[in-house]
Amino acid sequence: MENTNLNTQAASCKACPADGSAENCGTMYDLGLETKPDFLECMKRIYAWYDGEILDRVPIRFSAHNEEYDTADSADSWSSLKARWFDTEYQVSAFEKKLHANQWLGETFPIYFPNLGPNFFAAVLADCELEFGEVTSWCEPQIFGEEDLEKICFHPESSYYQKMLEMMDYALERCEGRFMVGYTDMHPSLDCAAALRGTQELCMDMYDDIEFVKKLVQKCFAPFFPMMEVFHDKLRQKRQLSVSWMDIPSYGTMHIPSCDMGAMISQEFFNEISLPYIKKESEHFDHNIFHLDGKGVANHIDEILKIDQIQAIQWVQGVGADKPIMQ
Repeated sequence: MENTNLNTQAASCKACPADGSAENCGTMYDLGLETKPDFLECMKRIYAWYDGEILDRVPIRFSAHNEEYDTADSADSWSSLKARWFDTEYQVSAFEKKLHANQWLGETFPIYFPNLGPNFFAAVLADCELEFGEVTSWCEPQIFGEEDLEKICFHPESSYYQKMLEMMDYALERCEGRFMVGYTDMHPSLDCAAALRGTQELCMDMYDDIEFVKKLVQKCFAPFFPMMEVFHDKLRQKRQLSVSWMDIPSYGTMHIPSCDMGAMISQEFFNEISLPYIKKESEHFDHNIFHLDGKGVANHIDEILKIDQIQAIQWVQGVGADKPIMQ
């Protein structure tokens, strides 16, 4: 496989296996994808873009939002919507059907994204059930007072966590030379707290008991890095890159920080409760693209722009009366 020196990578490349056995440590390498023969050329453009530079042109990506749900089979074939989401073989094979039907033009990469919805992380921390719809999932409030905070921790026995590992493993066994595998959508800190406490209750807590909110958010952050490391270790062992639902890879580690809850709170509360965790997240990873969901979150753009470790912002304008991403 062709290698090219990558000056922005440290000598101990995070893209390589943890045991240091990879020969390509410190280099940008080609994955040898039959579906993406210009992979290395495209990654050079991506890395120039990460650095605020342009090679021959800017990176260009083509996608149809929620395409996977437009083509999903009827849930009537399963006992429940959850059963369809949990059908690992179906989820991966549905993606595989697109490999040669699609054209992977520009910096559009064939990436399988294992997904159980945006509240996956919250469900694992509270060891609670998710409610599944056609295109998303959510959890009901689990935290009703300070006495419930002890519920929040990394529950590796969670059926959702175990299913996520299974989905990654199954895809990784099938991907070589054909497609990439990413890690799932992760929402720690304040967004996780909102999922487990309830948005309305959390907003009231900020006025009634700010110290409780701080304890809750800390609990909703603590397991984040360890869980991300598990996912990245799996990817490294198969020489995969770090990538998630935004489909912009990194040879190091790539993260999508966000705070949708920011649309509901003042700049004062955002700066006190959310911003410190966004900074911690961004400092931990090599590449960060902030997901800014609507003009409510844009109220905090000045503070977000001060974080040097964030290379770009995905600005989602919303639709209609500034609704979030169309589902």
